[in-house]
Amino acid sequence: MNTSLTRLLRVRVWNPVRSLLPARADLAEMGRSPRRDLLAGLTVAIVALPLALGFGVSSGLGAKAGLATAVIAGALAAVFGGSNLQVSGPTGAMTVVLVPIVAQYGPTGVLTVGLIAGLMLVTLAVLKAGQYMQYVPAPVVEGFTLGIACVIGLQQVPNALGVAKPEGDKVLAVTWRAIQEFVHTPNWTAIALTLGVALLMLVGGRLRPTIPFSIVAVIAATITAQLFHLDAAKPIGDLPSGLPAPSLGFLDLSAVGSLLAPAVAVAALAALESLLSAQVADGMTVGQKHNPDKELLGQGLANIAAPLFGGVPATGAIARTAVNVRTGAGSRLAALTHAVVLATIVFAAAPLVSKIPLAALAGVLIATAIRMVEVGSLRAMAKATRSDALILVLTAAATLALDLVYAVIIGLVVAGALALRAVAKQAHLDQVPLDRGDHSEEEHTLLAEHIVAYRLDGPLFFAGAHRFLLELSEVADVRVVILRMSRITTMDATGALVLKDVVEKLNRRGIAVMTSGIRPGQRQVLDSVGALDLLRLEGREYATTPEAIAGARTYLEDAGMLPAPPAHSARTSVQEHAR
Repeated sequence: MNTSLTRLLRVRVWNPVRSLLPARADLAEMGRSPRRDLLAGLTVAIVALPLALGFGVSSGLGAKAGLATAVIAGALAAVFGGSNLQVSGPTGAMTVVLVPIVAQYGPTGVLTVGLIAGLMLVTLAVLKAGQYMQYVPAPVVEGFTLGIACVIGLQQVPNALGVAKPEGDKVLAVTWRAIQEFVHTPNWTAIALTLGVALLMLVGGRLRPTIPFSIVAVIAATITAQLFHLDAAKPIGDLPSGLPAPSLGFLDLSAVGSLLAPAVAVAALAALESLLSAQVADGMTVGQKHNPDKELLGQGLANIAAPLFGGVPATGAIARTAVNVRTGAGSRLAALTHAVVLATIVFAAAPLVSKIPLAALAGVLIATAIRMVEVGSLRAMAKATRSDALILVLTAAATLALDLVYAVIIGLVVAGALALRAVAKQAHLDQVPLDRGDHSEEEHTLLAEHIVAYRLDGPLFFAGAHRFLLELSEVADVRVVILRMSRITTMDATGALVLKDVVEKLNRRGIAVMTSGIRPGQRQVLDSVGALDLLRLEGREYATTPEAIAGARTYLEDAGMLPAPPAHSARTSVQEHAR
């Protein structure tokens, strides 16, 4: 008994869990090109530093929270994640979700939300939910990215204008109040630093893409502010020289219930953005393939640990992952190195980092937001179909006006509805001529006067089934309707009920309905709604259309509407039809 139980636990519990843990091959991969990976990790860390600081400030928890997230979450996701190339940390998309949570629940609420979201991600990994990322349509992703870019840019307006961030969690309203404040007390120094950093990143990045202009621009802005004593250039402020000790002191169990909904939003975004980023990394390389379930596990563990050190929720970062790939990374060692370098900066250079002007970080994030917008992809998506353009615009607008999770839900719902509409249009009902066979011209005319045959093509399901009801209900001046069903690709309960309703209505009008070619897969759904017995009424279901036509003729002969043919002729006719 114990042996059987042990075997069952190993098969049902341990084996699925073990499949999500790092394998020996993952660790062996880290030793193949260590020099290249170390250099890539250093480059990514230089790019990630201002982003981590900026996103920490934008989230409302401060620069130290962004650094803690980049170090802790970056390291754990690198070790336990499902991609060899993914770089994780605080991102603009997550910041967009966190701002209203900070406004409503405060910093401790955000830390609790991150912890709960991490547990949810681990659960999704165990349930093998990563595979469903492939069902998110491209227009939803493009619209989502465009909306995020707009929100990130607007979030930087207060720091770019050098004014205190107004109260509120709606980015459009906050931006408008910041502009009004700037009109009353202009701060041209902050604007100059922001524009200088953004332009240096955008222009320099286009001319020399291998140089990390983000850190160059931030250093230049910081030196300028210090040399010229630009008091209007407000700095980040004091940073701790090191990471705080892990603690669960922020956790308030009484507030967990109210934080579940925000945690679902954070977990959904972390899963979506991380798996999307891993897909992008796969597409930029040859021979790399991420494991989506492992990636969810890595992000889950990262988000469980980051709040313990005061960090915000993290995701896979598309921009940093792209830099990692472009600089030659080949294993997890690069992302792990990026986290170690950032940790070193936290311990060794906190006083210097604290002098970086907020306006400089605003410039970094504005340039990042502009780079996120792929004009070519947007133009191609808009030109593809009207449906794709509509989905893209709706998702982007919802991201800007509502929040990211609602935006994705709206995009998915609209995309699903339009897809169903397109599939439903593929279904059609065609009247087909009767085969003359061995019938004389006179006999064929008599048959055509009393029998009509329809071929059902495509799916018969809820999105378009009622069109069949309307079309078939208009049949008149015939005594037999033959439904050729062999070309129905799929059928649901709604389609089966509509078909049953059609048959009952025609029968009440004295029109017999005969069917041919019902597939085995259709029988279960027809039987579940009671339609199969109705279609079999008086033996009116046939395997082939010629048999159905012969059955219809027999029915009409019994009703006295057709003359009975000679026995030999009738047998020959059926045999010819069968052939």
